[in-house]
Amino acid sequence: MPQLIDAFARKFYYLRLSVTDVCNFRCTYCLPDGYRPNGTTNKSFLSLDEIRRVTHAFAELGTEKVRLTGGEPSLRRDFCEIIAAVRSHASIHTLAVTTNGYRLERDIANWRDAGLTALNVSVDSLDARQFQLITGQDKFRQVMAGIDAAFAAGFSKVKVNTVLMRNVNDIHLDSFLAWIKTRPIQLRFIELMETGDGGDLFRTRHVSGETIRRRLEPMGWQLQPRGRSDGPALVFRHPDYRGEIGLIMPYAKDFCASCNRLRVSATGNLHLCLFGEDGIPLRDLLGEDAALESLKARISGGLRLKKQTHFLHQGNTGSTRNLSFIGG
Repeated sequence: MPQLIDAFARKFYYLRLSVTDVCNFRCTYCLPDGYRPNGTTNKSFLSLDEIRRVTHAFAELGTEKVRLTGGEPSLRRDFCEIIAAVRSHASIHTLAVTTNGYRLERDIANWRDAGLTALNVSVDSLDARQFQLITGQDKFRQVMAGIDAAFAAGFSKVKVNTVLMRNVNDIHLDSFLAWIKTRPIQLRFIELMETGDGGDLFRTRHVSGETIRRRLEPMGWQLQPRGRSDGPALVFRHPDYRGEIGLIMPYAKDFCASCNRLRVSATGNLHLCLFGEDGIPLRDLLGEDAALESLKARISGGLRLKKQTHFLHQGNTGSTRNLSFIGG
């Protein structure tokens, strides 16, 4: 099978596909003023057939894992059909979604029946009042019920994404650890990243994931080996806990050396880096099945443009105005 390899010999097995940039939450680090249509694109979001075609091309190029992102992907009325379309490609053995969880309790069983194999839920605080302050929504209990529903639907593990913020949730590590002691949850602390709209918040709230690592390791948490289609998290396990801790630290040295993922936006652009360029258009090749070989060639050729690293350390956030734009 052909393989996506860039100029730095990195192999790409993992596609993050945004299906909408619309979100109904107003998280302080992403959309504090609520969703605003992206003024540079007046196009509609990728259709079901376009999603099937683009994931077919990636599958034939060696992609093993697809993550559906947004915005909030479950806002798509055809979300179950999207899951089924992506899972129709035999080589894609992992299909995940990242969701804010507000529809989980109602819909997770249907998503699993359609072919979803993995689940990430965003939960930035275990305190209902703080959760509402961060997200702009009083949905904490609803999201927690959704995680319970995921286990009831047959998921053996749920990943929970927590954006690490100074003096907001980094001070509650003990509460998070107590929560995962008896639950098979991989709690992933994600360093706050600077975006075009989020400079002030970044300067106030950014804290390195290393501060969490320095607390975990003396307690007996041990770093685990990383699989080839895994995401960027450093995963730690402890013999006394059913849950795990993940640390995603994009400002760490050599973070980009293990990059194995590409991104396609909800309007059909291939993004080689979350904090990169404006994207390589694919949509003109998504209108018919007959364009498959041309589509594969454009994706493969685009990889020659992928840079060795992002430039976040220099304060260059690229075209990423906020994290809903190409799915974080």
